[in-house]
Amino acid sequence: MDAIEIETVAEATPSDPVLIEGLPGVGHVGKLAAEYLLEEFESELVRRVYADEFPPQVSIDDEGVAELVCAEFHAVETEGRDLLVLTGDHQAGSNAGHYHLTEAFLDVATELGTDRLFALGGVPTGELIEEYHVLGAVTDADLKGDLTDAGVEFRDDEPAGGIVGVSGLLLGLGRRRGLDAACLMGETSGYLVDPKSARAVLEVLESVLGFELDYESLEDRAEEMEEVVGKIQEMQNQSAQVPTDDDLRYIG
Repeated sequence: MDAIEIETVAEATPSDPVLIEGLPGVGHVGKLAAEYLLEEFESELVRRVYADEFPPQVSIDDEGVAELVCAEFHAVETEGRDLLVLTGDHQAGSNAGHYHLTEAFLDVATELGTDRLFALGGVPTGELIEEYHVLGAVTDADLKGDLTDAGVEFRDDEPAGGIVGVSGLLLGLGRRRGLDAACLMGETSGYLVDPKSARAVLEVLESVLGFELDYESLEDRAEEMEEVVGKIQEMQNQSAQVPTDDDLRYIG
């Protein structure tokens, strides 16, 4: 196969769709948010993108059928804007591959009528979070208004080191194509899959794009993760209470 191949699965005609990207990253925030959109709204798989930059493997479905790993575009209808949701299980394996794949993703998006996009991801804090904030980055300062009104924070020099991978390149390369692009990054510990951070990001999209979501299923996942976190904290506390050699010494 070629280095990158784009398969047309369905001839969708979304109306002025907004691209939503959610590929694997810190806390799987973006991926979880994008996949939740597909769960909650009617969607249609319209494109598959295959690349030799993806790992040399196949995925196996519930019936044991193998499929070469790929990224997928789904056309989604909401009561607000039509969406074009980009999901997948992998990112590219090299720096050059990230550039080539992102260009291919933008080719698909613009072919289907996209002129605005949101890249979704997480920004690690290194500690457990009580109150979730969403950080933002945009390709033009004029795009900050609606996002700020929706609670997005724009902080000096954050995230430290910039935005890597497809999410960052969608802004950089998208800007060169004249697209309005923003990255929404939910704060997350970075240790575990983070449904609460994904919800914080989705709530921003709700406000900006004019749709509504039922978060019951995502709340269930969040409760499951809280149980996991609780068990981890319990194990850490027990480890801290184990006496050391010094504690066991005595004078007699």
